[in-house]
Amino acid sequence: MNIRSRLSYFFKGIQVFALVGESGTGKSYHAKLLSRKLGIDLIIDDGLLIRGDKILGGRSAKREKNYMGAIRCALFDEKTHRDEIARCLYRQKFKKILILGTSEKMVNKITVRLQLPPPQKIIRIEDIATPEEIEKARRSRLIEGKHVIPVPSMEVQRNYPHIFYDRVKIFFQRKRNLLGGKTEGVFEKSVVRPEFSKNTGKITISEAALSQMVVRCVEEFDKNIRIKKLSVKTGTGGCRIVILADLPFGTQLIGKIHQMQEWIIDYVEKNTGIMIEDVNIVIDKIIRP
Repeated sequence: MNIRSRLSYFFKGIQVFALVGESGTGKSYHAKLLSRKLGIDLIIDDGLLIRGDKILGGRSAKREKNYMGAIRCALFDEKTHRDEIARCLYRQKFKKILILGTSEKMVNKITVRLQLPPPQKIIRIEDIATPEEIEKARRSRLIEGKHVIPVPSMEVQRNYPHIFYDRVKIFFQRKRNLLGGKTEGVFEKSVVRPEFSKNTGKITISEAALSQMVVRCVEEFDKNIRIKKLSVKTGTGGCRIVILADLPFGTQLIGKIHQMQEWIIDYVEKNTGIMIEDVNIVIDKIIRP
């Protein structure tokens, strides 16, 4: 029995929290303060497993040379990456874990791949950050290509010296009920500039290009399926696909449709890094091949 197959039993009773927000809105920046407030032990952020000021394991998506590689890394697409994190989790004593993601679907996919329970609480970046803070984070990401890793600079410089850029300290005050005084503390976070953000512009995939990709994907799945109408709509949480098609006679419809939906989702997500919210398939006619 491999390590991940034992985790669903081992992780019973673990509380999973999710911090969700669009890319570049300050999730990594606020993760440590949120963890302190909720008493969370571990953080999963962009392919890394973090505890306090230490990177316990994983591979940072920030070190990938292109955006697609970063997406796959953050989603633990590679088995060796998933198994490394699974071993680290298995060795840790913890009750609460925080997972960062750009959407609920992304977080759910990470929990499934790591055999963690589904999130019991979804926290949106808008709930804990002001509009001014979010806008500042967006400008820093879009204009300067800066990203944050929620661990001290010494830890990042040791693991990823080639992308380290700067450090930032966050001071906090908290009242204590027992002694009636205040405790003060400081968190240090590291600012990095990933390889995929250096000297590059913004990359956008049009809905027309995505439609062509879906048509090609369906042809590879079954050349006898005829697409009559296709709609692709992109939003902040991902992409919605609606297909009107004729299916060949003799097909086990329900099983075939579910297989095609999974095929399209895997194909598009792996080749574009765009999350698919849903794929709706409408059968217009049953035809003879």
